[in-house]
Amino acid sequence: MFSLVSFHGVGAELLALLLAATCAGCDEPETMLCTSCREAIRPAQREWISPGGLRVQVAMAFESVAARCIRRVKDDGETMLARPLGESLGVVLRGVLADSPRESVIVVPVPTMRGAYRRRGYRVPDLLIRRAGAVPRRLLSTRGRRTDQRGLDVADRAKNVRGTMHVRRAGHGRAVVLVDDVVTTGATFDEAARALRDAGYDVVAAVALAATPRHSERNANASGTRRK
Repeated sequence: MFSLVSFHGVGAELLALLLAATCAGCDEPETMLCTSCREAIRPAQREWISPGGLRVQVAMAFESVAARCIRRVKDDGETMLARPLGESLGVVLRGVLADSPRESVIVVPVPTMRGAYRRRGYRVPDLLIRRAGAVPRRLLSTRGRRTDQRGLDVADRAKNVRGTMHVRRAGHGRAVVLVDDVVTTGATFDEAARALRDAGYDVVAAVALAATPRHSERNANASGTRRK
């Protein structure tokens, strides 16, 4: 049985679908996402290492069709696109969770900045986790003020997020997988992992829907790791 909230959520998505005149990936008319663009966002998993040494499993590169779809979820409110994107995230997330019994691992989204949440009315990482078939546990919250990360280099991003996250409750050794929509330098993942570890959680891995190509390629060249 639908709750009123879930009914309104589905209604908003259906309205967005009806209003979507073109494919999010290629502008083909009369479709939300054409067959070829759906194929383009199938997961092509690779392992990515953050500056702090956190292993991040990435589903796709943040470029071309994937980038356009993610931007339309984040910037244009087209949450129906979270379904196919979440399916790709789910393939990677299930693989990570398979390393440990599902019941013993908490899936924790990276927190959304307050301004972004007020603007959108939803949290993108949480939405993607649900569409991936998992339950997000919002253990992390932000404190203080930080600059928008866009345009900042690796060092400035790390400085910008340092000390900005805290955890709502003690972990007592519980295992955690962190999830975010896009990873650029890894600074946000590292800060989230730092806060969770300080609170007694065991951060076993991280998963991102997409990684920006510039940092993704550099990371792949440095680590020499790639998964299919």
